[in-house]
Amino acid sequence: MRRLVAAAESEAMGYGGVSAVARATRVSRRAITEGMKELSQRKRSRRPERAEFRIRRRGAGRKRTVEKDPTLWEDLDRLVDPVTRGDPESPLRWTCKSVRRLAEELQREGHAVSYQTVAELLHEMEYSLQANQKTLEGSQHADRDEQFEYINRKAKRYLKQGEPVISVDTKKKELVGDFKNAGREWQPQGQPEPVRVHDFEIREHGKGKVAPYGVYDLGRNTGWVSVGVDHDTAAFAVESIRRWWRWMGRPAYQRAKRLLITADSGGSNGARVRLWKWELQKLADENGLQISVCHFPPGTSKWNKIEHRLFSFISQNWRGKPLISHEVVINLIAATTTATGLRVKSRLDTNTYPQGLKVSDQQMAELQLRKRSVPW
Repeated sequence: MRRLVAAAESEAMGYGGVSAVARATRVSRRAITEGMKELSQRKRSRRPERAEFRIRRRGAGRKRTVEKDPTLWEDLDRLVDPVTRGDPESPLRWTCKSVRRLAEELQREGHAVSYQTVAELLHEMEYSLQANQKTLEGSQHADRDEQFEYINRKAKRYLKQGEPVISVDTKKKELVGDFKNAGREWQPQGQPEPVRVHDFEIREHGKGKVAPYGVYDLGRNTGWVSVGVDHDTAAFAVESIRRWWRWMGRPAYQRAKRLLITADSGGSNGARVRLWKWELQKLADENGLQISVCHFPPGTSKWNKIEHRLFSFISQNWRGKPLISHEVVINLIAATTTATGLRVKSRLDTNTYPQGLKVSDQQMAELQLRKRSVPW
């Protein structure tokens, strides 16, 4: 562009213009002359925007760094991916591999290279900045598909017979206070909701952490969430189911004799938690229900209906809204709806649930516990 501008000024000045422009701009006379040739060619070309004009011959100029340094490709590839390239002792294996750090290490190995050149070479080698991708679910049981099919068949049979089927789990614990909540919400331009810089728990009455335990009714597309202010124990989990049955389950299933619960294999409702089984026995005795529990295989908790039928919509409903009080948490959960008719109720559970309660072998022997036979 500098050459073309100088050439245009020289032509406008006429005789002596090249010398005058060269003195004023310090552009060489040869560059100005070549620029005038290019302008002349552009004028004669039918499509000047596609015309190619070169001042150097093809192949002229400085050689590329990789042409002068043939080992650069291999050394850079080894630094970027040391494990697959067979170099577990690479100096950058445990550090952030930024282009500047890669350039510094290459320079220590004797390569004359800048971080801009490193970035260009990485793109040519088809590298790109990528985040981790969640695809591994851990070990899989050989009969995992059969387990899912069994749970599905049993749930369908209960629903067909008019018996309640619920999916239960604990949602992620939430901080109560003026803390940042993920997501964005409409606000006046330049007036975002002010929140705290640090997410330190506020140890005051009505603040702290809450544990929302959800119960999702598969047959009626309704949800219940008990917002606990104490520990997330098996006693709290069963108390949440008890409250759902008292205020939502019993009025809807007045003739129910059985209840099917689907849950993941860990947490307060884990398959091996003795207190969970003990508290369920107490619930069955209180209401005269035959309670069956189907646990999903390990590593498959996201398949539980409550995750994508209830919890996901609660997170969408309170996105970008600081959970400044228990009342706000309860109201945001209870206001969650969907186009398919989801309705949710929520209550605050202020009971205390101490940790570390033990269920003895004698108590376990008193349970009317029966393991269902399965086809595998």
